[in-house]
Amino acid sequence: MPIAVYPGSFDPVTNGHLDIISRAARIFERVIVAVGRQANKKPLFSTEERVEMLKAVTEDLPNVEVDSFDGLLVQYVRRRGAHIVVRGLRAISDFDYEFQMTLTTKKLDENVETLFMMTSSEYSFLSSSIVKEVASYGGCVRDMVPPVVEKWLRQKYRV
Repeated sequence: MPIAVYPGSFDPVTNGHLDIISRAARIFERVIVAVGRQANKKPLFSTEERVEMLKAVTEDLPNVEVDSFDGLLVQYVRRRGAHIVVRGLRAISDFDYEFQMTLTTKKLDENVETLFMMTSSEYSFLSSSIVKEVASYGGCVRDMVPPVVEKWLRQKYRV
């Protein structure tokens, strides 16, 4: 059974991300959740913090590994011996960007396939940006993120 890579910024990981991770873990022998170190973004959490959070929320999934990477995703996928990229979709608006990324990946390596997974409907509105905005104003994010992530957000925003 193949290895899949689920890349993202996960700043922070949400219940929507966790939904995709747990469902992918039922499909693939191994899922590598890969935190991208995007130099052009200013994340709230460091790469190390995001990796730590992801490890905490996936500890009950024995076939899930958390890692980070720099550079092109397709190069990372090759290095890890994977051939499948998992991409989560919330709404049709996500598809445009993900479609471009998929075509670019395919152009760079025709052996890498992309699997799109729709998030469960209860998380279709959810994004890391929304979570950060709500948390920054002291709003309740309990149903949006795992409890350990909620604690990290409270500490970061001191609310």
